[in-house]
Amino acid sequence: MHMATIKPKAFQTDKNNLITKYHANGKTIWSKGKIINGLPEGYWEWYRIDQTIKRSGYFLKGEPVGEWTTYDLKGKPYKITKKEQPYGKK
Repeated sequence: MHMATIKPKAFQTDKNNLITKYHANGKTIWSKGKIINGLPEGYWEWYRIDQTIKRSGYFLKGEPVGEWTTYDLKGKPYKITKKEQPYGKK
């Protein structure tokens, strides 16, 4: 049996700790958001290979919080999920 290896996503980080990760093709954006102390923080977005937005939401100290939006194949919002703030994190 042949085990496929998963190639880590290419990424770049700017001076404001904004990280942009790329699809396996290395060209199109997979996600972008801020990393603070090694954890996602603030607003993040994920994209499909055709660059339409797939999902967006907020992190607080690495935990998803607030409203998270899932988008249809044309990039129109179709589902909103509310995430509770984790206990003790402010």
